[in-house]
This record gives sequence, C-alpha cells and structure tokens, in this order.
Amino acid sequence: MSDRENGGGIDLSSQLLFSALGPDQLGQLCQSMRRHRLEDGQVLFHRGQQASRFYLLESGRVVLKRISDLGHEKIIEIVQPGKTFAEAVMFMGQTCYPVTTVSVGESVVLSFSNAVFKDLLRRSPETCFRMLADLSMRLHRWVEEVDQLTLQNATFRIVSYLQQLGPPVAEGELTIELPAPKQLIASRLSITPETFSRITNELRRRGLVEMEGARVHIPDVGALRRHCEEMWQG
Repeated sequence: MSDRENGGGIDLSSQLLFSALGPDQLGQLCQSMRRHRLEDGQVLFHRGQQASRFYLLESGRVVLKRISDLGHEKIIEIVQPGKTFAEAVMFMGQTCYPVTTVSVGESVVLSFSNAVFKDLLRRSPETCFRMLADLSMRLHRWVEEVDQLTLQNATFRIVSYLQQLGPPVAEGELTIELPAPKQLIASRLSITPETFSRITNELRRRGLVEMEGARVHIPDVGALRRHCEEMWQG
C-alpha cells in the first residue's frame, strides 16, 4: 500500500471506520483523500459551511467548537491524532457542518469525500456495521459527558477528564499530557479557566497531582478518586 493510501503516518486500514474496507475499496477512498496542513488558530471549516468531506487528524490537535449569537464559545471536543470527525454529517438531513473546527498549534488533517464513502457503504454491509459501532461509542461517551456536566461538580469533571486522557488505572500512578491549553480544556468541561486553575492548584497543594506545563502526574489514582468521593459525600 502506498504512502498516500496509508495516510502518511497513519495506517488507514487499522482505523475502525476503514477496517472493513478491502484493499480496492480503500484505494478508491484514498483517491479522494486530501492533506491539509494547518497553522495555529487556522480554521479548517466553519459552522454552516457546506459539508462535502469528513476528516481524520494525522498529527497535532484540533478543537470542535460552537459560538453563540452572544459570542460565547463552547468547546465540543478536542480531537486527538488518529481520530475521525465530521463523518456523522453524512447521514444528517442537513448538509452543513454543525461546528467550527480550529487547529491548536500546527496540525495535519486528512479529508475524504462523503460521496465516495457513502457509495462504499452501500456496497459493504460490514463497513456499515463498523461505522454504526463507532458512532454508537461516541454517543455513549457524550451521554456520559452530559451526565457529568449535570450531576457532577467541577472537581469531578476535571479529575474524570484527566483520567480519561490515560489508560484505565484503578490504583497507582498515572502520567498524561494535556492535549490543549487549559482555557480550552476548561471550556470543554463547561467551567471557567479561573475555576480550572483554582481546583488544580488545590489538588496540587494536597499532593494529589503534580503539574509542569502540559505534563500532569497523578502519584496515586486511588487517593485522588477517594478525595473526590469524600467531597461528593461531604
């Protein structure tokens, strides 16, 4: 498979969305592929723009966001390398992107034709099931997020988010890298940057987290979880 077909640094055949495609099908999809190199703050597409393509982040970070009529910004998702986005628009009644996508730092994004992929889906039930599985997992994650935003306090949201950035760990230490500036993460968690800083500073004071730039070290995941549970009960 050529460099174009494997997406440069990403093996497309290993992606859940593409894993059921045969070599010929993947080749057809890759003929529609484009590579977009984005600078920090550069917009990939705006909310309301005609949606004819979906995307896979090859490197860097991008954020999906909504801006209200009053100018308030809400981060919907911080996309990590190897993740696809904007594919659900293919199956919506509207043909416009519901969010604006902006690069955080320098990023490389691959895009694919909606029309080509939909034609492949019509001829591949297995690919349809894979895509349904992917979208179902995202829906489940978003339902959990709504639950967190409505039922859990800001400390719970921050701690849960930090743990989600690393592998599942019940006890012991965990080290992760923040995927975006703290103000963007705060928006993602529906809290103010000031609240994010206040809570993380308190966790640092208690020795529950160590932070140096984007690096976050949790010496004892179990102790951090128990602290949150005590706060919730108290």
